[in-house]
Amino acid sequence: MLRTQLYANPSNVFVHDAVLASCRRHAEKTALVDASCGRRLTYGEYGETVERLAHGLVAAGLKRGEVVAIFLCNSWEFCAAYHAATLARGIPTLLNPTYREREVRHQLGNSGAALLIADGTNIDGISLAGLPNLRRVFCTREWGKGAEPFSDLLKPVGATLPRPDQGSEKSLAALPYSSGTTGLPKGVMLSHYNLVANAYQFLGPHATPLNSNDNILCFLPLYHIYGLNVMLNPALILGATLVLMPRFNVNQLTALLTKESITMMPLVPPAINALCLAADAGQFPKNHQVYWVKSGAAPLAPDLARRFTALTGILVCQGYGMTEASPVTHVGYLEPELYRPDSIGHPLARTECRVIGLENLDASADRTVEVPAGEPGELVMRGPQFMQGYWKEPEATAAVLRDGWYWSGDIVTRDGEGFYRVVDRRKEMIKYKGFPVAPAEVEAVLLEHPAVRECGVVGRPDAAAGEIPVAFVALRDGFETCRKMEEELCAFVADRLTRYKQPREVHFVEVVPKTASGKVLRRELRQLIR
Repeated sequence: MLRTQLYANPSNVFVHDAVLASCRRHAEKTALVDASCGRRLTYGEYGETVERLAHGLVAAGLKRGEVVAIFLCNSWEFCAAYHAATLARGIPTLLNPTYREREVRHQLGNSGAALLIADGTNIDGISLAGLPNLRRVFCTREWGKGAEPFSDLLKPVGATLPRPDQGSEKSLAALPYSSGTTGLPKGVMLSHYNLVANAYQFLGPHATPLNSNDNILCFLPLYHIYGLNVMLNPALILGATLVLMPRFNVNQLTALLTKESITMMPLVPPAINALCLAADAGQFPKNHQVYWVKSGAAPLAPDLARRFTALTGILVCQGYGMTEASPVTHVGYLEPELYRPDSIGHPLARTECRVIGLENLDASADRTVEVPAGEPGELVMRGPQFMQGYWKEPEATAAVLRDGWYWSGDIVTRDGEGFYRVVDRRKEMIKYKGFPVAPAEVEAVLLEHPAVRECGVVGRPDAAAGEIPVAFVALRDGFETCRKMEEELCAFVADRLTRYKQPREVHFVEVVPKTASGKVLRRELRQLIR
């Protein structure tokens, strides 16, 4: 096995300490470029900003172990708020900046967030009343009702930072929300050790060629674990330069490639497809310096990877992971003899994997037999990067963490050379442009509409998005199945859930197929749209 060593020893290393040590080593070098406002911060400036902000959070009343909610687009303020929150011994929970009020209130309420750092445009029209733990709200660039200026947190104060009262394995460094293998969004408890270990796995020998000379372009949202701990933390630990875009935009991206001498960028398959179209149209710069891109968050079609490389000359390295694994468990290679863009590659160092036969999926990992090479089975793993569990969800935790092994819900094959390929998934999640959509969350909203008697939501394959949510609805007596009702239901969901979760189609049915216990038979619904 090629991957046996980590970049460094992660034992009792806190995320902010690893970043601040890099700030001292690379003080004069550019750490961040914020394309949303043009601000550039050196490592020295970034380290000073993080430390001032941490003192400001403590002075604002943040206590050890309290949750700090960050509700921002990609920006220097997001990065500084995240690292300052952990330095102040808080627990950052990260919100999707496109969330609607329902989703924002759920995460703030469930996490018990004490402080919220947002922008006025994000909280405009959202009621934050009735959240008993939320004491103060700070806004970065635009003022928000009832909020204080973020700049107040950066003023010099005499507050003393609390010292750690437990090791990095027990101290939480992030509380991102994920739907896991099924159900509504749950807080994923990731410790400092989980995040640092995964960053060190990702940066270790024979893992990825990231280095301190890289200029990395990141449009991936930092609230998502892919952006946070595959790009932000590793880039700053290395001493690389991270160029932030607030969102994916082909014209801005291609301009930044040459302007900032970009050498690497993380992508998702829909973005790769969009860049192929741009290259076909002659809009992708010929004089770029990008050596490779990483693809993750959704399965990558082999033909798409080959087409992208043929059009741009850029190698594609596919990876695999999930929020519960901080997130990376597997990654491919760029060396010609090991280059397999159709594969998720080999496991990272200290990541143990088993491929369990489909007939044994309800058993403990230690009481099952692995399938032979080439045969499909569920991927079951363990390693230092796996979560502590789901926040306040012991039953959901027990369902995926069994005897120390994480059951992924994904069906894979492993060939004779140890390369893994994802072929299917047991879990119900829909992947829209790499973003997970829990059918149960969309169904719960639809069921609140007075016309809906029952419903089921599934994903339909889509060339541009990967999958799109499709709803099957049985109406109550007295309501008519028509185009107007379809539009009304779509608008109803649109008012309550962020865009990528919204059904793009509504199909009316007499009855939604279910098991004897009432579980929606999604396989039968998928057959209705093929």
